[in-house]
Amino acid sequence: MYREAFTLRNCSVCAVFWTAVALRAQTPHMMTMGDMGDMNAAGMFLMDNMSGTAVNPTAWPMPMIMKPLGSWTTMFMAQAFVVGTQQSGPRGGDKLYSTNWFMANAEHKLGKQGAFEFQLMLSLEPATVTRREYPLLFQTGETAFGKPIEDGQHPHNFVMGLGMQYALALGENTTLDLYAAPVGDPALGPTAYPHRASASELPQAPIAHHWQDATHISDDVVTAGIAYKEIKLEASGFHGAEPNENRWTIAVGPINSWSTRLWFFPSSRWAAQVSVGRLAHPEALEPGDQIRSTASVEYSKPMPGGSWSSSLIWGRDHRTFTQRNVNSYTAESELPVSRKNFITGRAELVDKDELFDAMPETQRLLGIYYGSTFRIGAYTIGYTRDIGTFHNVETGIGANFEAYSLPAAIKPYYGEHPVGGNIYIRLRLLPSYN
Repeated sequence: MYREAFTLRNCSVCAVFWTAVALRAQTPHMMTMGDMGDMNAAGMFLMDNMSGTAVNPTAWPMPMIMKPLGSWTTMFMAQAFVVGTQQSGPRGGDKLYSTNWFMANAEHKLGKQGAFEFQLMLSLEPATVTRREYPLLFQTGETAFGKPIEDGQHPHNFVMGLGMQYALALGENTTLDLYAAPVGDPALGPTAYPHRASASELPQAPIAHHWQDATHISDDVVTAGIAYKEIKLEASGFHGAEPNENRWTIAVGPINSWSTRLWFFPSSRWAAQVSVGRLAHPEALEPGDQIRSTASVEYSKPMPGGSWSSSLIWGRDHRTFTQRNVNSYTAESELPVSRKNFITGRAELVDKDELFDAMPETQRLLGIYYGSTFRIGAYTIGYTRDIGTFHNVETGIGANFEAYSLPAAIKPYYGEHPVGGNIYIRLRLLPSYN
């Protein structure tokens, strides 16, 4: 167990960040075409994107501020949690930290049928998540201080996304889509959890993150897509390595990985996808490549105070070095029970094969756990209460509780009934409706 607190420097950084993004605006996301000025059908197509070219159901009331800037349309989104975590058992941890992100897009019409958009997404997690991770039982993936992260979640990069996207309406029902990003999100997996409608009141990552949506921060991404009525088909090339431990920098690498994704939108409330990709040596300390396959269904129904949003997600990693398949299953939902009260839930089953990779060599030789696979269940229930909106920043307080199921063989390392809890303050940028 360990305990950490924010330094004065980190608190000051957070304050500066939220002062900067608390923009005053009067324009909500649900706008008329007249309010959008020169935005054409291609511009509307681009506006629905959340991370790279991934989308939530279009019925979801996206918390976005829109402001005209000459002939440009600008869009701003931001969210932050200040979280206190406590976890039980020999491998549990305690910590105070913040997860956060800020997104700014600038969109312009190009001819009668085309539009392009510049995208920027930033996070201060390299400063607000100290020692390169926050405690999260049974989470694995990436490294901290040269060792595999076990029972912890790494911070996001300062530059989470930086790219440009172009859309061209080829006809009434057909749109061509091109995307290029030094840092971006290839066409692989569902909408990443920081931006997924069903996870917007959950400050912690799913333990299935590296089986489902971990490529949402990738280097040197290029994507081409074609949308026809309810169908969208995409293909991407990108650099397959996970971000390095220096989260302040932008890395570069050859385009050595690929993915393809097929979307289906039967109505504005539904978004479904299947995708597959080959990642070249994604983990720094793990030999070989990974073949990732995913499928997901997302649903959003607008309700007073928000929307009822749910997701069902499956992800599989095939390790080419060990020839092992590891699967993950996630069910996630957020329900506004009134205008200011939200109930959230997440249930996961994940095959974990990296829980003991950092074990000392002497223990590896004596034990059977290194390289073994264990089916872990993680179950989260939470509640958030909105407090009020101040200068376009919606504030709320909440808590969630996590329980786990695990094989008897590893209970000596985790305890008979490991649990965790999070208490948090949530801040979100919202338009003013006054």
